[in-house]
Amino acid sequence: MATAHSHVSDNLQLESQTGQVSLQIIATLLGGVLLVCSIFARFLFDNEFYYQSLGLLSALLLGVPLIWVAIKDLLSGHAHMNELVALAVLAAMVQGWYTEAAAIAFFMIISVLIENRTALGARASIESLIRITPTRASKLVNGNEVETEAKDLKPGDIVRVKPGDNIPADGLIQSGNSTVNQANITGESIPADKQEGDEVFGGTINLTGVMDITVTKAGSDTTLGRVKEMILQAERTRIPIARLIDRYAAWYTPTILMLVGITLFFTLQSETQDAWNRAISMLVIAWSTMSRKEAVWFL
Repeated sequence: MATAHSHVSDNLQLESQTGQVSLQIIATLLGGVLLVCSIFARFLFDNEFYYQSLGLLSALLLGVPLIWVAIKDLLSGHAHMNELVALAVLAAMVQGWYTEAAAIAFFMIISVLIENRTALGARASIESLIRITPTRASKLVNGNEVETEAKDLKPGDIVRVKPGDNIPADGLIQSGNSTVNQANITGESIPADKQEGDEVFGGTINLTGVMDITVTKAGSDTTLGRVKEMILQAERTRIPIARLIDRYAAWYTPTILMLVGITLFFTLQSETQDAWNRAISMLVIAWSTMSRKEAVWFL
């Protein structure tokens, strides 16, 4: 029961996260449209009110969520590139560079959404495999059918599979013939005809006849179990550059902020506008450098 409750909870959490990503995509697309309109308005209209207004709306829609995430990261003691992006966006907005602020936020959000969407896709694949994994089996003992847990099956056991049932384990057909939908394993769109001596896979669906199957592989050793394990392993795997990013991310952000502060301190007294330009440029370059390294990890 606890396992079933945990599985339902995981499904609800996955659906909630997928919904959040979908809302973020919609907001990002809207902000992107406003950003493009702002860029075109700059060239189409002499009055800067039009492109500045569109740029401000885009910057608020795209930038405020980033700033909020950066604040939460700071409060929790986790330094990441969110702080650099948030500062770059905020500084650009203070300077009145709304279109530029929106552009910085837009590209940052796009990179994060791609990564999140891919991670959710992997989790959804795992969930779909869990849903088709049989939990019960009809085992033949001295000619009688005994209901048992599919995970308790072992090679040599004989199971009876009726029409509409999921095949509980990999095996060879001992008697009977049927048609099996094995699209989730082989990708075949047309159900396969099976007869005595043919191989069948756990998690596939028996469509027509009754079959007695001698188990050859059960549980995590089945083809379906190995596929699920490979997906889980791929999700857990961290390549060397990812570990490198984790090591220097903790001091990368404070170092950049210190350098920006030093730059402002020595240049602010001469040309205020140029000083802010340099500071914002440093933040943008620092963010793009970190972003490229994370992109390499992601790819």
